[in-house]
Amino acid sequence: MAGNEGRERKMAQTKEAREAGTAEPACGMFAPITPAPAYKLVADAIERQIVSGRVRPGDALGTEAELVRQFGVNRSTVREGIRLLEQSGLIRRDSSRRLFAAVPHYDRFAGDISRAFVLNEITFRELWESTMAIETAVAELAAERITDALLAKLEDNMKKSEKAMKKPSELALLDLEFHAILARASGNRVLQFAREPENKLFFPTTEMLFRRNTHAAERNVAAHAAIIEALRTRDKAKAVLWMRRHINDWKRGFELIGKSIDQAIDRTYAED
Repeated sequence: MAGNEGRERKMAQTKEAREAGTAEPACGMFAPITPAPAYKLVADAIERQIVSGRVRPGDALGTEAELVRQFGVNRSTVREGIRLLEQSGLIRRDSSRRLFAAVPHYDRFAGDISRAFVLNEITFRELWESTMAIETAVAELAAERITDALLAKLEDNMKKSEKAMKKPSELALLDLEFHAILARASGNRVLQFAREPENKLFFPTTEMLFRRNTHAAERNVAAHAAIIEALRTRDKAKAVLWMRRHINDWKRGFELIGKSIDQAIDRTYAED
């Protein structure tokens, strides 16, 4: 009897502790903490200053020797930390080897994300769906915001494309350029950054289409012409309509050459 009372009392105390938030955590909830290497701490400290805006792009960070004194670590530790930041584009050196904060070009991030798409076996269906969302948004904003200078660049791209109809690789590069100019015309840098990783994966597919489908080049150039006309007249609805047709046409062309859009990206390239 006394044993039962003891168990009940212990259960009641455990319940009260849980409700009060003072109960002991379950075993195995947390992994052991692994101290970060010193060079990583150096890189993180500098990165925080740049990302927070306390150090602006172009501001001098000093030399390796000066950073060694400030952080109180050896030179190899500072050098390794700097190497990480240079790889990410957050630091650059001038001719005197002095270090400066920098703005990474989005192409650095795009390459990493594109590789992640391939490694995670992203399919072309996923690529097509995301491209549809991004490019239609780009087209709508571009119809509202495009400048005369960027419209002229699109028209020049169009002239070059018409001359490259029989040159699949050249036309595929011009297609990438067309969409890059259009993204700039949207005036939205988030959209520009968002579309860049998938943009890197489109060149092989468009080149493949132009090479293997005799009508693909003609349809591509015709769609670009219709989009340019919509931009010239500031017709947002028409720009979105033609962009939607353009992206869907890429999907149909892909299927016409015997490719499955549910196949992983890297497998599609390998089998071409």
